[in-house]
Amino acid sequence: MSSFFQEHKLLLTLIAVLFVCALLHKVILRVLFGMIIVPENRIGLVTKKFVLFGAYRALPDGKIIATRGEAGFQARTLAPGLYWGMWIWQYSIHMQSFTVIPEGKIGLLLSNDGQEIPTGSILARRVDSDNFQDAEKFLNNGGQKGRQTAYITAGTYRINTFAFTVTIADMIIIHENRVGVVTTLDGNPISKDQIAGAQVDGHNNFQDFDAFLEQGGNRGLQPQIILAGSYNINPWAVQIEEILMTDVPIGYVGVVISYIGEDGQDVTGESFKHGNIVAKGFRGVWQEPLGPGKYPLNKYTMKMELVPTTNLVLNWANARSEAHALDKNLCTITVRSKDGFPFNLDVSQIIHIPANEAPKVIARFGSMTNLVSQVLEPTIGNYFRNSAQDSDVISFLTTRKERQESAREHIRTVLEEYNVNAVDTLIGDITPPEALMKTLTDRKIAEEEQKTYQTQRMAQEQRQGMEKETAIADMQKEIVKAQQSVEISQRTADATVKKAEGDAASLKLQVDAEAQATKMRAVAEAEATKARAAAQAEATRLNAGADAEKIAKTGLAEAEKIMAIGKSTAEAYELQVKAMGGDNFTRYKITEEVGKNGIKVIPDLIISGGNGTEGSLNGLLGMQLMKMMGKDEPRPEA
Repeated sequence: MSSFFQEHKLLLTLIAVLFVCALLHKVILRVLFGMIIVPENRIGLVTKKFVLFGAYRALPDGKIIATRGEAGFQARTLAPGLYWGMWIWQYSIHMQSFTVIPEGKIGLLLSNDGQEIPTGSILARRVDSDNFQDAEKFLNNGGQKGRQTAYITAGTYRINTFAFTVTIADMIIIHENRVGVVTTLDGNPISKDQIAGAQVDGHNNFQDFDAFLEQGGNRGLQPQIILAGSYNINPWAVQIEEILMTDVPIGYVGVVISYIGEDGQDVTGESFKHGNIVAKGFRGVWQEPLGPGKYPLNKYTMKMELVPTTNLVLNWANARSEAHALDKNLCTITVRSKDGFPFNLDVSQIIHIPANEAPKVIARFGSMTNLVSQVLEPTIGNYFRNSAQDSDVISFLTTRKERQESAREHIRTVLEEYNVNAVDTLIGDITPPEALMKTLTDRKIAEEEQKTYQTQRMAQEQRQGMEKETAIADMQKEIVKAQQSVEISQRTADATVKKAEGDAASLKLQVDAEAQATKMRAVAEAEATKARAAAQAEATRLNAGADAEKIAKTGLAEAEKIMAIGKSTAEAYELQVKAMGGDNFTRYKITEEVGKNGIKVIPDLIISGGNGTEGSLNGLLGMQLMKMMGKDEPRPEA
């Protein structure tokens, strides 16, 4: 092993020397030749330790960055590459990574050296410096120390961090349906009679803040707004507040009140003396309202009052309010009548404001809420209070329609003076005093009961009439049957007369008399039946007291019946007398009566026969007489 080292000693020594040289070549080259190698992803920040020769040995007072070879931090940096003459005893080199600004970000620069910012300014103005990559150029061109108005956008930069401090900030993003309200932090002061700065153009939505300052832009609230999008805006120079766009719903117009601008000339003329209405762009109420839609308005420099152009309903009622909430503070109106009764009533008022009259309404009252509280509420409330004092409660209730029409005309006339159209006035619920309502209710109930009784009486009378007609209709069958019986009896009697024409005259007359009697009886019975039916119907209608009339009619019918029977009997007797002779008829009736009563005029012995020559004749006569008297023939004795 030792022999190997001995044989190759020279070679190993050479290798060791080369290895050490390789390790120390940078140091050696730096020491001997001042060589510096800056990698491709870095820059070299140079610090000069001393100056041996030259006029500029020390930095001037207030300076920290050397631009003319003075000792200290050097403005010039070393880009990636090879450099000589940077001896280690005179220069200190610090390798610094590139400055990288990510997407969606911006880089804000704070200069550590430069001229003083003028009094009244807070930001340093932009100078040409290759996006702050040439600090020497920045300082030589009059760059100011402090926060810079300029910024760097997304990318990679060789920034001398001895001269500049870089802060990463977000881009400004305004979302959809929103606007950005701008407040600038530097510029000229705002005029004393304004609340926002003057209108300045050419600054690309405040992304070029130096252009804004060069044109005399004011610090503070700005009249311009920025719309939806992404913006490279320096937050050290501009503050953005994101707000919703102003929405004008359908059925409304937006009256714009501008707080900024010059004082415009009133366009309403001498007739309107309740406020200035100006053209668009001037300070005051704009003449032209905005229709339905969304508008990018600055809420700090302008105010929009929504005015409904459709019919608007306002309710004076405790438990009722519309969606627009303009009547949320209105309540039921309490009035006092002429007779001293307090009572409540609900009122609904329908109004309409034409679109071209909306600016006048806002110029006069400032808002729709003020219109309701200052005009509608006192006008309608006082009208109904005055109207109620001229009438008692009952009259007020009964003349509601007339009072509603009168209120409509009165309120229409009043509101026309305020550029408001009164469409209709409606009286709702009226709540009279409870005690008075009870009196009215009792009176009404009594009236209705009286009508009910009258109606029931009429119904009973109609029912009685119906029952009478029903009874008559039910008796019609009996009447027809009686009439048929009469006709049948008459025909039977006629047949009997025809059959007996060949008999003796007495039998013919007797048959005629019996037929006439039968006819008279049938007629009498029919009349009696009809009279009984009529009496029964009359008894149903009259209820109590009808029995007496029924008895009277029945007695009359019976009397007529007896009279008819007697008349027919008398006529029969008269006919029999004419046919038989007076004496014969007398003997016949005596014999008939004796036979009916069973009177024994002749003893049975005589009828049976006796001694003598006349016994047989007398027996025959007796038997004939017994037969006529209705007695059976005496049976011979056994």
